[in-house]
Amino acid sequence: MLSENQIIEILILQKLITQPELKEYERKAKETNIGALEYLKQNKVLNENQIYQAIADKHSIPFTDLKDKKIRKDILMLIPEAIAQAHKIIAFDKDEKDLHIATLNPKDIELFDFLKKKTNLDVKIFITTPSSFSEALKSYHLGLQVEFGNIKKEQETGQPDPDNKDLKELAQDLPIIRIVDTLLEYAIFEGASDIHIEPEEKEVDARYRIDGILRNVMTLPKSVHAGIVARIKILSNLKLDEHRLPQDGRFKIQTNEYNVSFRVSIIPTFEGEKVVMRLLNEKGQLLTIEQLGFLPTVLATIKRNISKPHGMILVTGPTGSGKTTTLYTFLNVLNTPKVNITTIEDPIEYRMAHVNQSQVNPKIGYTFAAGLRAFLRQDPNIIMVGEIRDPETAEIAVHAAMTGHLVLSTLHTNDAITTLPRLCDMGIPSFLIANTTNIIIAQRLVRKICPKCIYSYTLDKKGVDELDKIINLKELVKTLEREKIISLEKQSLDKLLFYRGKGCKACNQEGFKGRIGIYEALEITPEISSLLVKKASNEELKIVAKKQSMISILEDGFIKAKNGVTTVEEILRVTKE
Repeated sequence: MLSENQIIEILILQKLITQPELKEYERKAKETNIGALEYLKQNKVLNENQIYQAIADKHSIPFTDLKDKKIRKDILMLIPEAIAQAHKIIAFDKDEKDLHIATLNPKDIELFDFLKKKTNLDVKIFITTPSSFSEALKSYHLGLQVEFGNIKKEQETGQPDPDNKDLKELAQDLPIIRIVDTLLEYAIFEGASDIHIEPEEKEVDARYRIDGILRNVMTLPKSVHAGIVARIKILSNLKLDEHRLPQDGRFKIQTNEYNVSFRVSIIPTFEGEKVVMRLLNEKGQLLTIEQLGFLPTVLATIKRNISKPHGMILVTGPTGSGKTTTLYTFLNVLNTPKVNITTIEDPIEYRMAHVNQSQVNPKIGYTFAAGLRAFLRQDPNIIMVGEIRDPETAEIAVHAAMTGHLVLSTLHTNDAITTLPRLCDMGIPSFLIANTTNIIIAQRLVRKICPKCIYSYTLDKKGVDELDKIINLKELVKTLEREKIISLEKQSLDKLLFYRGKGCKACNQEGFKGRIGIYEALEITPEISSLLVKKASNEELKIVAKKQSMISILEDGFIKAKNGVTTVEEILRVTKE
């Protein structure tokens, strides 16, 4: 494979960047703890196609983008999936004389010669991009229905009978192993965040949560349920013979392509044990603050507050709203050799170089509060606490922020302002909250419209009236005008363009692909501090925050809907209380 240095040398030779520009990009990349090549892509200096087109030009090889190409199965299977994965090579077309191959490594001459002998065709090499190659690899997957059909056909003795086998033997049944492996592999492949295995009276439902929405992926016969649960228990090192109590465990799957950790939760239900597995991709790339989706004014406020030497930065929202990702992104910016960063988490979701990460273990008394108390003896500059769950943790976190540490943490509240009374309810004096809190960010995750099938529509008069019943349109319009998103001097509200996705192959007919955050950021200014000390109500705090131009989650969502990032329906779905 071409190294980053080799690719950058090619970019300079092809005059896409100059040596002085490279030095500046490397300096900026170092500040954000990413490689120079990644910096070029993230900041749109060059896109992937431009980079790999330059590599193709350098080697006098044609370039191809496989993203919209339909690859025939007989051509694809000329190269087995294992070889395609290992050598970053894929067959995508052929005629009577030539086999067309896309690769990321134009120097793999031995393999090209082998393919020529094996197929009796001249091998024509094309360069493609990593994302295009990953997309093409999906063609190897048959789909869960076909995969499970094949597993059933392979069962010569019929379904395993849980009454005639003990659980350990059942868990080692080849078809059971194949079912579990396939469920896990496809969840990784589909980008699922959770797998649900739910027993019904006569069958077992398998569901994936993808982009925040649960989808049915497979219905299995009830006879395989005991074997599937036993297999997952063995992987997670849980008790096989315990069926009456909840159990928690974890296991990991590592390959060259991915490194995924599974958090397993098993609970007893009326129809049998229900399993939920949370997927954590440990190879997942950290985002930059810009990629999180903050509006420019909010981004400036956040950057100003995370650069402060002490105080608290709190991120709030429901489970699965991306709070931890936001905190890790902030930590990635703060992570320099000049500071000592320590985290206590449950669990550790991403591994970060040069950060001292610690995981809670309540069984031995190592809680958030106990860990946080110990950290203060470790000479930290920055502390991240996975979650403030109890008064003791809240008290230690506030005192750490008071004594010159920068503390980052999360809470479960619906919006930024209700975080303040929540801390008061935990017994923290209001004057301490006012003096230690820098900024509170509330967030949700919304699905992004698929860029391949996006279309615009007009919000008609009836739509405007329906919307007015749900939200305060007058306030919303004022914010949209202030942020220069709309100008009602030129157009009326019922003539505004919004966007949706039709549904296509790229997004599995959903109309959505990927997710982005919607936010509200409450900066604790002197005015807000003064109100806190006076124990002002939530309504009074909201009025002052509005005067200071705070954009609510709903307003941020509508700005993104107006800009074609997401839909109005999606915003209402995640913000309704």
